[in-house]
Amino acid sequence: MMAVHVLPGVDPDGDTSAAYLVASGRSAAAFAVLAGVGLALAFGGPRAVNGRWWPGAAVALTVRAVLIGAVGLALGYPDSGVAVILAYYAVLFLLAVPLLRLRSAVLAGIAAAVALVVPVASHLLRADLEAPERANPTFATLLENPGELLLVLGLTGYYPALAWTAYLCAGLAVGRLPLRSPKVAAGLLGGGAALALAAPAMSWLLLGPLAGRGRILATTGADFDPAALDRGWFGATPPTTLWWLALDSPHSSTPLDLLHTTGTALALLGALLLLSRVASRLLIPLAAAGSMTLTLYTVHVVLLSSSLLPAEPTTSYAIQVAAALAVALLWRRWVGRGPLEAVIARASRQARRAMDTG
Repeated sequence: MMAVHVLPGVDPDGDTSAAYLVASGRSAAAFAVLAGVGLALAFGGPRAVNGRWWPGAAVALTVRAVLIGAVGLALGYPDSGVAVILAYYAVLFLLAVPLLRLRSAVLAGIAAAVALVVPVASHLLRADLEAPERANPTFATLLENPGELLLVLGLTGYYPALAWTAYLCAGLAVGRLPLRSPKVAAGLLGGGAALALAAPAMSWLLLGPLAGRGRILATTGADFDPAALDRGWFGATPPTTLWWLALDSPHSSTPLDLLHTTGTALALLGALLLLSRVASRLLIPLAAAGSMTLTLYTVHVVLLSSSLLPAEPTTSYAIQVAAALAVALLWRRWVGRGPLEAVIARASRQARRAMDTG
């Protein structure tokens, strides 16, 4: 994530940089899939949340969504150059409330259905909509035009929550599995890798031998750069022809993009679970950072809007990564939860307790 935000997207030769080739789109997808895993572990673990426990869980998750959304809207004010994801996350978490009641197999089925169907529906719906502004939403956006904000967060924005529900459902499904099992970890690695390879192969077939690329370019203007087809988009592709849905480029939110990035996220999770069985100490810094991702993300966005970081991208990136890992290690050792995580956990816990005892 930091690499995409800090390092150049294009190298001196004009080609897409290595950082973008590796991380663009995939890092955000991993973030969303892991959010689903985290929700499953926090609400029910291996079992779906049902019966008298569901209302408390629903209220707790709603409170969590509102607070994360508030942080996201606040981060819309600094001029960071980052498309802030947190307001979209808030909508995702609200969509997750009824999903807490579902079993792993059902969640996996919903994830697949969303990945295949929602991008097509979005493409058809957006044909009659104006292109959204690319500015980050703020509290002013919420007060001035809440309907437009909901449309951006759900359908037309950089991280459209309706399509991204595929990531969340995949994460929830995985979080209900016995993650300590090496068979499960190996299955995530193998299955995720297969999905990550199959989606680009299908995109290549559709765009190349089946002439989809030419059909797309026929709908663009003379000044359109064909390299943009592969470099990435802003949450959705133009709704001019259904052939756009054959792309698998970053942040296009097409079926093949969603399937590919879900696969890379699952493969990464499986690999880390297997690595934790043989070299768990190597993962301690990552685990510490993972325990306070909201705080680190917030600080990262604020720093990018300041003049405190070096102008040279590689140096800035190295400093931010090193500082994040060091601070997370020390904070986890001496304090525990990250500060924002602690506030949100306490508020959601109190809301849940009030519902359960009320």
